[in-house]
Amino acid sequence: MSDAGSRTAIKRATRARVSVPATSVHRVEADGVNVFYRTAGEANSPVVLLLHGFPTSSFMFRELIPRLASDYRVIAPDLPGFGFTEVPPERKYVYSFDQLALTIEAFMRALKVERYAIYVFDYGAPTGFRLAMAHPERVTAIVSQNGNAYEEGLGDAWDPIRKYWNAPTAENRDILRKSILTEGGTRWQYTHGVVNPESVPPESYTLDTTLFERPGNKEIQLDLFLDYASNVKLYPKFQEYFRKSQPPLLAIWGKNDPFFIPAGAEAFRKDLPNAQVQFLETGHFAIETHVVEIAAAMKEFLDASGIRCARA
Repeated sequence: MSDAGSRTAIKRATRARVSVPATSVHRVEADGVNVFYRTAGEANSPVVLLLHGFPTSSFMFRELIPRLASDYRVIAPDLPGFGFTEVPPERKYVYSFDQLALTIEAFMRALKVERYAIYVFDYGAPTGFRLAMAHPERVTAIVSQNGNAYEEGLGDAWDPIRKYWNAPTAENRDILRKSILTEGGTRWQYTHGVVNPESVPPESYTLDTTLFERPGNKEIQLDLFLDYASNVKLYPKFQEYFRKSQPPLLAIWGKNDPFFIPAGAEAFRKDLPNAQVQFLETGHFAIETHVVEIAAAMKEFLDASGIRCARA
């Protein structure tokens, strides 16, 4: 290649790098917790808060964040008990969904963010819906990716956990420990219902499995399994919030999810007649196989909802 050609190639590569905002990682103290988070985008852009689920962390958004950050300020924290967020022992943290929501509310205060759209997945849904229910004026729009709020959306894969809710014995707790909190159980959540299971990057479920092995973490997860029953009890309250506040909502769903089945996505229309519902040919972790489609759908939805970048 000539010198001129080399210079042109370097300029093109530089422009390409500049056009994709870099994702950075940070920590901030909130609610007595050292919250780890990923972020990208300009400070004056509309905020999109990404809330992950079980058994993952903000790592699940590694491919989504840069696809949104040219238009939005994207913020993705690790919930307490997950990823790299640290809870000091002296905090005596109670691992419940009420407390997760309080911590994320404190986290957003620490970042001085007052209005934001939310992307909720799995555990992120009852966490985010609590935030929205408590402060509907703060939430500009909701994207639910397999984030449930209706009993008809609970699939048969919940049966062992339902059994634990009904009889929270040491035996039923141990069954969940040995069936779900394992390398095979975690990998199954990522690959079940995926057309080509080998397409799921192994670093995702490998990282989750490794973090489960930290001292005490499996007990945290088992506590949250038990407390998930509190979310089901709150479903009518979430639905009341939808009816009263009518937030713009996009439900984009891996239709082969054994935990949150397609009926849960369709159910949003009962309370939100204008809700958009899209199904993808994949499983629970739709973002692992369809991040391009999800990012495009989000941008179109947020733009149509009037949530646009203010920059020229």
